[in-house]
Amino acid sequence: MKIAILTCEKLPDLNPEDQKIIPALAQHNIQATAAIWSDKTINWSEFDYLVFRNTWDYFEKETEFKIWLNQIAQLEIKTLNPIVTIKQNIHKFYLREMEQQGITILPTVFIDKTDALNLAELIPAHWYKAVIKPAFSAGSYLTEVFEISEIQAISEKYKSIAAEKELLLQEFMPEIQTLGETSFIFFNKKFSHAVNKKPVDGDFRVQSLFGGKYTLVHPSSEMIQKAQKIVDTFQEDLLYARVDGILIDNELYLMEIECIEPDLYFNLSENAMERFVAEIVELIA
Repeated sequence: MKIAILTCEKLPDLNPEDQKIIPALAQHNIQATAAIWSDKTINWSEFDYLVFRNTWDYFEKETEFKIWLNQIAQLEIKTLNPIVTIKQNIHKFYLREMEQQGITILPTVFIDKTDALNLAELIPAHWYKAVIKPAFSAGSYLTEVFEISEIQAISEKYKSIAAEKELLLQEFMPEIQTLGETSFIFFNKKFSHAVNKKPVDGDFRVQSLFGGKYTLVHPSSEMIQKAQKIVDTFQEDLLYARVDGILIDNELYLMEIECIEPDLYFNLSENAMERFVAEIVELIA
C-alpha cells in the first residue's frame, strides 16, 4: 500500500506534527510519503490513496487547484477526504446548504460575483460590525472586520474582489474576542478532541500566526452532539473534519467545517495522531 500525504511548496516535508504520520503508518506496513500537490513531475497513479493534509496554498492557486482535483478524479485515484467533499469544502457557500439543513451558522449574507457591490444595501440594519471575506479562502485571506460607519470605504475596497470572487458578509460576534472559537475534531466521523482558540487582545483572528492561543478543552456532551450533527450531514466517508464555531448560550454557531487541510492539533491531545492513523488504516483496509 502506497499513500501520498499531500502538502504544498511552502511545506515540502509537511509540518512537524504531520510528519509523524509517515513512521506511524509504516508500523502498519503502509508506505507513506509527502507529496506536493502542484508538483507536475509526480505520477499520481503510483499511489493507492492520497491524503489531504498541508495543501495550504490552494486558495492562492484557485484555478490550478480545481484543474488538479479534476485530474485526480478522472484518474479515479482514491482520496481522503473524497474529492467530492474537497470540491464542496473549498467554497464557503456550503454554509448556506448547512443552514438549509437546520444547522445554526453565524448570521451570513452570501454575495454572488457582481460588478456593482453595494454592502449598504445588503447588510442587515441591526448589525453594527461585520466581517467580509471571499468564499474561496483560508487563514484570514482578504478578510476584514469593519464598523458600519466604514461600510462605504469597505464596499469600494472590495468592488474589484467582488467582480472576481463570491463573498461572505458575516455579523461580527464579539464573543470571538472573549470566549474564543472552539474546534471539534472528528476522525472517521467520531469525536476525538476539542481545542479553544482565543485571539490576542484587540484582534479577531484566532490563528497562531496572528498570536492566537490554543487550549485543549472538554465540551459538554450536548455541544459534542451538536458538532456531531454537523459532521453527519456528510454522506461520504470523512477521514477527518474540524467543526469550528462559537459557543454562545448553549448553542453552537458554526463558523466553518474544515475537511481539506486543517490543523488537527495532534500536539494538544494525547494519542490524537495515533487515533488519526488508526482511522486511516480502518478506511483503506
